Amino acid sequence: MKIELRKFGDILVSRPAGREAYLAMSAYLLKGVDENELIELDFQGVKVMAPSWADEVLTKIALKYKNLKLLNTENSSVRATLKTLEEFSDFKNLNYAGRNKKAN
Repeated sequence: MKIELRKFGDILVSRPAGREAYLAMSAYLLKGVDENELIELDFQGVKVMAPSWADEVLTKIALKYKNLKLLNTENSSVRATLKTLEEFSDFKNLNYAGRNKKAN
């Protein structure tokens, strides 16, 4: 299943907005999806993504679904947010396709 995050806006900020996006995804897009199914999160068209929004969405999805792939993560805001999540949230312990595995 591919989820285009731009459908939730091109500027993804705030924890409440992230919580709302996650609840919408859970109710409509991810309802009944097996935890082993490939979930592709596509960042194409996302201009800005804040760590608080991403923590509410990405971390929760990654904790529930075992096969996660991130697409179109070239945007500097997206990259910075992913790095922040990897350093300071539960996202750091998760494996997903597209993760930057370079040593710091």
